Amino acid sequence: MELFRIHRTIPFMRHALILNLISLITFVAAVVFIVLRGFNLSIEFTGGTIMEVNYPQTAQLDQVRSAVSSLGYTDFQVQNFGTSRDVMIRLPLGEGQTTATQSEKVMEALRTVDNGVELRRVEFVGPQVGQELVYNGLLALLFVAVGIMIYLGFRFEWKFAVAGVVANLHDVVIILGFFAFFQWEFSLAVLAGVLAVLGYSVNESVVIMDRIRENFRKQRKMEVAEVIDSSITQTISRTIITHGSTQMVVLSIFFFGGPTLHYFAMALTIGIWFGIYSSVFVAAAIAMWLGVKREDLVKPVKKDEDPAAELMN
Repeated sequence: MELFRIHRTIPFMRHALILNLISLITFVAAVVFIVLRGFNLSIEFTGGTIMEVNYPQTAQLDQVRSAVSSLGYTDFQVQNFGTSRDVMIRLPLGEGQTTATQSEKVMEALRTVDNGVELRRVEFVGPQVGQELVYNGLLALLFVAVGIMIYLGFRFEWKFAVAGVVANLHDVVIILGFFAFFQWEFSLAVLAGVLAVLGYSVNESVVIMDRIRENFRKQRKMEVAEVIDSSITQTISRTIITHGSTQMVVLSIFFFGGPTLHYFAMALTIGIWFGIYSSVFVAAAIAMWLGVKREDLVKPVKKDEDPAAELMN
């Protein structure tokens, strides 16, 4: 399906060197921010207090957040669970405070708004759980990257596999760099968004690689750069439809999904736009510089054996 067709091939690879140098600088800057500034980890990673409260009627989450923030908390989460009357509150453990004292103060603040609120459960989540989450998250990231490389290697060729993995890791590191630079809260939802970007970004790379392989079969006299430019140009309409539709959904989550999904949508938005960029300029350019050629993607047709020779045998 095409919204429009571009009849003139856009010379993307002509600017590949400059754009990849910009990508390299951005990538290095992201790594520096990650190393020097680190992440603003949520209590799911650092440990803290979890409270479950129940209201006699539908809970007003904005009022709950206002009551909790009046106690001086800035890094906390408030969300419904189960029903609209049940609310889960996640708090970082403050210095000199225990879970019991935290829950008492929070309940006092909540009862000033609604005296019918009841405390159902309170518990402490230790930092050891957070360490396990970090380890498992990094392990999942590694497995996804290896899986993508194996998939691309079997479906296409090792040069495309390397190019695809580099482009995908480029997207992930830049997303993490944004979160480190702006010190946005890094939660499990954000980690899920980062892993989703890996799969989403590789899909765009696969579409372009498929078109490159197809054009290698059709355009036998074209140079490699010309085939890549033509392939990317031909998939622009599909890219606009796919990513535009996805971005509209993500924006609806960003504006209407509430604070819990705010940074999840932010991670997806960054990933969508950098995914387009890396698939076009990073993956395709690296494959070109690695020396991908027609013979790598199109198997030569075996000539039929000489019929006379078959008769002699």
